[in-house]
Amino acid sequence: MTAPGQASDPAPDPASAPAAEPAISVRGLTKRFGDKTVVDAVTLDVAAGEIMGFLGPNGSGKTTTIRLMCGLLEPDAGEGRVLGHDIRSDRRAIKRAVGYMTQRFSFYEDLTIAENLRFVAGLYGMASPRRVVSDTLADLGLSSRKDQLAGSLSGGWKQRLALAACIMHRPKLLILDEPTAGVDPKARRDFWDEIHALAQDGLTVLVSTHYMDEAERCHRIAYISYGKLVAQGTTRQVVRDAGLTTLVLSGKGIAQVARDLTGAEGVDQVAPFGQTLHVVGHDGAALRKTVSRVAKAAGVEMAAADTSLEDVFIQLMGESQDNMQ
Repeated sequence: MTAPGQASDPAPDPASAPAAEPAISVRGLTKRFGDKTVVDAVTLDVAAGEIMGFLGPNGSGKTTTIRLMCGLLEPDAGEGRVLGHDIRSDRRAIKRAVGYMTQRFSFYEDLTIAENLRFVAGLYGMASPRRVVSDTLADLGLSSRKDQLAGSLSGGWKQRLALAACIMHRPKLLILDEPTAGVDPKARRDFWDEIHALAQDGLTVLVSTHYMDEAERCHRIAYISYGKLVAQGTTRQVVRDAGLTTLVLSGKGIAQVARDLTGAEGVDQVAPFGQTLHVVGHDGAALRKTVSRVAKAAGVEMAAADTSLEDVFIQLMGESQDNMQ
């Protein structure tokens, strides 16, 4: 209690409170296999409760980076912390606090859904495993299928089983490595609805994907190409920072127009979309000059368009150097 005439302590300023530690914070993360640098000085922060999309072409180092972060591999250089644990000295603690869903379905196909989950619960040494499994089945909408053999499940239900096994031990970080490959659009949407619900409850999610619509559902994205992190931010920021101009052509003779524009001055990409042609370039003035001339000669219409994340993805792929050559 403040004595009469004594000034009371000022109320704490929320803005001056220390920022929460990121769920993932790595600096200069590097991994080599022989004379090949597969992950090259990657620096990345992922905030608690954030959904971070991890993009990149096949062989770009996404999976290796993920394995470094979740304690499955030790880096050759760099440092970092995941969920407050050092990625070098606390790898065992990281493994127990992370849910990791791999690209391949890795459960026993001759066991039922419930039997697979009970097996996973045993691996984690959970107390009351039957109750935990029952709750997990209910949370993921699997109760009605609990006695179905895992091998008989469709791709979407296998995916749901894999997710259930990953979150059963209540991890603080969920890492998903291309989780929806080969899954139909409805199952993909349902899966992402579940991911957003988990994130709203405070779970941090790092997900690698090739699908641009999935990347756009992430809070932020990071693009890695041949081991190097080349772009990161919100989708809007990444598209803006790419500095690309996109034009759309429509009309008859589009196939010939595409051939005329390929390799022309200012033109970096030419891609057909149905009855239209998307033309993309870094030098907006040169692009418009070239495309206007070709469009006029061919008698097709030209219009400006918003640059898509896919345009940026293709552009970054083309500008990157293959580190495995």
